[in-house]
Amino acid sequence: MKRQDLDDLVRLRKARDRMDRDYAEPLDVPALAREALMSPGHFSRSFRAAYGETPYSYLMTRRIERAKALLRRGDLTVTEVCFAVGCTSLGSFSSRFTQLVGESPSAYRARDHDQGAAIPACMVMVHTRPVKNGEAGSATRP
Repeated sequence: MKRQDLDDLVRLRKARDRMDRDYAEPLDVPALAREALMSPGHFSRSFRAAYGETPYSYLMTRRIERAKALLRRGDLTVTEVCFAVGCTSLGSFSSRFTQLVGESPSAYRARDHDQGAAIPACMVMVHTRPVKNGEAGSATRP
């Protein structure tokens, strides 16, 4: 692998780590690309090649993962959760949540989540991770 490719991977990992850490902050591809010292187009193509999804899709998956945890708690409204995870549009948040999870945020929040209370958080995260590309209804979990 060329040195430039390795440098790009390091910068892409830093951008991905920032999305993991700062998911609730206003993040967009041009800002992440600037931090990675790449053009937005090159950043998006390189990120997709390295991680199998676009930067936006990755960020939204992180946000939906966190939203699921907040909704399971049950003490916040769907609107409060939407803004707490960094989304600015309740409609877009609800659509993406439904696409990835297979049910609306309201339905997910209303469901009984007591069965998972005794399961360690790391295992809950693995088994409740949103499924990409609208495969929520047909996905099989380990």
